[in-house]
Amino acid sequence: MDLQTLVAVAQKSGASDLHLEPGLPPALRIRGTLRISGEPLTAKTLLELARALLDTDHWHQFLERRSADFSRTIQGIRCRINILHSARGVGFAIRLLAPFQATIDTLNLHPDLKKLVAKENGLVLVSGPTGSGKSSTLAGLIQEINLTEARHILTIESPIEYTFRPRKAYIRQREVGRDTPSFEQALLDSLREDPDVLMVGEMREPETMRLTLGAAETGHLVLGTLHSSSSGEALQRVVSAFPSEIQAGVAAQLADCLLAVICQRLQYRADLDMVVPQCEVLMATHAVRNFIRNRDFFKVISAIETGADHGMWSFQRYQKWLDSRTKWAYPESGEPPDSEPDETTASAPSFSVAAVPATKEPSKLDAAVPSSMQPGTPGRIEIEPVEGEFGKILKRPGA
Repeated sequence: MDLQTLVAVAQKSGASDLHLEPGLPPALRIRGTLRISGEPLTAKTLLELARALLDTDHWHQFLERRSADFSRTIQGIRCRINILHSARGVGFAIRLLAPFQATIDTLNLHPDLKKLVAKENGLVLVSGPTGSGKSSTLAGLIQEINLTEARHILTIESPIEYTFRPRKAYIRQREVGRDTPSFEQALLDSLREDPDVLMVGEMREPETMRLTLGAAETGHLVLGTLHSSSSGEALQRVVSAFPSEIQAGVAAQLADCLLAVICQRLQYRADLDMVVPQCEVLMATHAVRNFIRNRDFFKVISAIETGADHGMWSFQRYQKWLDSRTKWAYPESGEPPDSEPDETTASAPSFSVAAVPATKEPSKLDAAVPSSMQPGTPGRIEIEPVEGEFGKILKRPGA
C-alpha cells in the first residue's frame, strides 16, 4: 500500500493524524481517539516511502539525525510529515491539515477574536497542547488580515503548513531550514524587511522568545504559538525560559507588549459529528499587566473569571457560548455559517495547495513513486542523532 492510498483513507475517515510503524497496522486519530485499521506494514515498505520523499542531501541528514520534518501535498491534501527512526525501523507521523478556507468563521471560533488582528502592534499568543489546532487558528487570524487590510505579512514557520494566496495583504512565507537557517536569523532579518505583521510558527528557544518580544515592542503586530494548557501557564513559560537574573526584565517586557493570549483545546461534538475549538481568552488589561510584571501568574485565572466586560473568556463561559450556538461551519463545505457559496471564493481559494517542485533528477526508486510524492524541498530536520544499529546498517556501501 502506498502513501497516497493511506492518506486518502485517512482523509475519508475524517482523521486528523496518520501513524505508520513497521510491523504494525496504520493508526488513525479520529476525533481525538486512536484507531487501528488495515494490515501491518513492513519495514522495507516504509523505508522505501521515506527514501522517495527525501532528496539525497536530506536523506543523508536523516540517516545521521534519525528524524525529518517537512510538509507535502498528497492526494490534494496538505500534510505535515515527520519521519522518525524507532526501535522497529522507519516510521511516519502525518498531520492532515484542513483543506478548507481557514478563517475565524469557518473554524467556528468566536467572532471577537477578529478584533485582535485589528491592532497595529503588540503580541498575540496562541497556546494549547499538541494537536489542539493552534496552527489553524493562527492561519485563521492571518487570513482575516489578508481579506480585509493591505498590510505586509511575514511568516516564519517550520515547516510551512498553510500556503496563503495574497488577497489584500502582501504575504511572504519563509520556511526554517529551506529559506532561512533558523527562527533567530529570520527574526533578525525581519527587522530589515519592513513587515507590518510577523507570524512566528513556534516559540521554543529563549533566543526566539527574546527576538519575538523585541519585534512586538518595535511597532509590529506579532502572532506566535506556545505549548501550554492555560493562558497563565503560557505566560509563565515565556518568563521561566530565561535565566532567573533577567526574568524580572523579561516579565516587564512581556507585560508592555502583550495584547492577548488564546489558549484552546479541541472538543468533539456528537450532535455535530465534528471537532470544535474551545478557548480561554486572556486580554492584557492594566491589572493583568501588573500580574505579569510581578510574576503573579496564578492570579491570571481570577482575572479571566471576572474579565468578561474586557472581552475575556474562561473555558466554562466559552463552553456556554458554544452550547447556545445554532449555526456552524462544516469542514466539508468550508463556508462560514449563514453564508451562501461564493463563486469567486470557490474559484480562487485563500490557501494554495500546489505541490512543492522537485529539485533533483528522479532515481529508479523515485520513478516508481506517484508524481505527487516526488521529493521536493523538505523542511528543517530538528532532532539530534542517537547512534544505533539501524544507522550502521543504512550507512553500509550501497545503502
